[in-house]
Amino acid sequence: MVLSEKLVLSDASAQLPDYDRKAELTVFDETKAGVKGLVDSGVTEVPRIFHLPSPENLNNEQPQLTIPTIDLQGINEDPIRRKEVIRQVESALESWGFFQTVNNGISVNVLDEVLKGVMDFYEQDTEVKKQWYTRDRSGKMRLVYNSNFDLYAGPVTNWRDTFYCNMAPNPPQPHELPLPCRDILMEYSTQVMKLGISLLELISEALGLDPNYLLDMGCADGLGVLGHYYPSCPQPELTIGAQVHTDNSFITILLQDHIGGLKVFYQNQWTDVPPIPGALIVNAGDYLQLITNDKFVSSQHKVVANKVGPRVSVASFFTTGQTETSKVYEPIGELLSEDNPSKYKRITIKEYEKYYLAKGLDGVSALLHFMI
Repeated sequence: MVLSEKLVLSDASAQLPDYDRKAELTVFDETKAGVKGLVDSGVTEVPRIFHLPSPENLNNEQPQLTIPTIDLQGINEDPIRRKEVIRQVESALESWGFFQTVNNGISVNVLDEVLKGVMDFYEQDTEVKKQWYTRDRSGKMRLVYNSNFDLYAGPVTNWRDTFYCNMAPNPPQPHELPLPCRDILMEYSTQVMKLGISLLELISEALGLDPNYLLDMGCADGLGVLGHYYPSCPQPELTIGAQVHTDNSFITILLQDHIGGLKVFYQNQWTDVPPIPGALIVNAGDYLQLITNDKFVSSQHKVVANKVGPRVSVASFFTTGQTETSKVYEPIGELLSEDNPSKYKRITIKEYEKYYLAKGLDGVSALLHFMI
């Protein structure tokens, strides 16, 4: 009996007292084939381990709001233009916690190539991909591929597979990366780091601080790049591509393909983030919300499953979560006052990362655990 048959048959008894979720997770994990392996095996029903507590509403019943789009053209040449963009960044991060960037300095060719590189990685033969499949985050392997980093901790298994690579401060050698995405991952990471530095300068100025303030704090010291693969789903209303969460980063720069599916929670409703050719999505992570003492928000977001697929995205996390550092972070002193006292404890990124990973994507912000 193939894996898909085992999981689907077990679903019939999922409500019985003897349903063993962990055993089903183990069966799935040990294939090292991910969700793509399930789809390739011909599964026609979503196995129980992927089921949401209640069906996902895939219809947008409320009028759609529009996420801000910020044009970065001319920010380093025209001081007036730069001030206008800084105001836009401040407004977007205070309200949405998200915005899209156009004219961001990374060519459409590079964006297309990195999406293709991620797709090519996942479309390799399963036996070839298995050499990268692991849950060991110790850094022994420069690229870690698996399905659901929180497979055994999260309440819901996401309908997606992911690889993670730590690209800064100690980038891998080219031979340490998979051939299908090797060269473009190196190139894209270099360009995303430049963009991230530029954005962090704008964010520093939006806080009324020196342009280098957040860089001097170490907000661009680390970069982790994730390649997500969301296979087509036979019953998308029963599961989720990525469970509701906030990011464990200072900022995240996201590239999504033409399919879409990303939603942001804003003004008590879920709003689509539509794909724009050549655009990159920027969002505040939990660490930025912490150091700005809630001035900028790390908004909840999710990715819905889709019958159309596969969907591919590339998320670049500015964080030192995979790097040994004892640097302590707390709300920035210049932003505090008698009327705005510190809301968060002093923490290291490692402390936050340990809690975030152990908790998994359960729809609750990890920031709550570190509030004073």
